[in-house]
Amino acid sequence: MLGTFGVWGSLYQWGERMDEVADLESLGYGTFWVGSSPPSDLALVEKALDVTRSMTIATGVLNVWQTEPEDVSRSFQRLGSDRVVLGVGVGHRQIDQSYEKPYPKLVSYLDRLDVPADRLLLAALGPKVLQLAADRTAGAHPYLVPVGHTAEARKTLGDKILAPEVTVVVEEDPEAARAIAREQLSYYFSLTNYTNNWLRWGFSPEDVADLGSDRLIDALVAHGSPDQVAAKLRAHVDAGADHVAVQSLNGHYAELAAALGLKR
Repeated sequence: MLGTFGVWGSLYQWGERMDEVADLESLGYGTFWVGSSPPSDLALVEKALDVTRSMTIATGVLNVWQTEPEDVSRSFQRLGSDRVVLGVGVGHRQIDQSYEKPYPKLVSYLDRLDVPADRLLLAALGPKVLQLAADRTAGAHPYLVPVGHTAEARKTLGDKILAPEVTVVVEEDPEAARAIAREQLSYYFSLTNYTNNWLRWGFSPEDVADLGSDRLIDALVAHGSPDQVAAKLRAHVDAGADHVAVQSLNGHYAELAAALGLKR
């Protein structure tokens, strides 16, 4: 359904470039993820479907506080495509004003969402939502997680789909690569669901302070030559991922496709 490798693209960078998704399909990527909380009309999903032939188009992810499940259901049914997968998540306490008790909200959202379970994934980080993903959907789509998280998530999910996003920088100078990563990730250091998850995975408060230690950045962001990045992406597959959604902060998707051995 997803292929082993896909591309995760923020709607802010890709919203006016959906025609380029066809180029990613031609490179051999199996899925394009419309990221950064797309709206319930799924208009960008529809644009990506229109320019591709067989690629899966997924959301990464629909925010339960910013969309109504009935609206999403109507949009999904309007598209009527077996190439659509909906990733759903609970957003962030620091952003979503109505954010409270996220787990019951997520359960209620799923109860009201008229979309087949095999077309749904949850943006799961902690064990409780990972278990909900295993029980109620096709699987999980974690974001900004180390390889260790992938290995543990596989244990919880059983045979369900595990499709982590992995951020990458194609740059052989480690300091330059980390600088690019920190500029992009600075936003996430203010979001407690991410910082708490990193602490859960053995990083210290010092690691998650001041835009992250080198140790944290290196664990979250695959950087190096295309071959080095490809090896780090495969590490998630070896740890149990069925699919890896690649978000490159500086492009080079053709070189990464070649390094990953994708077939055009």
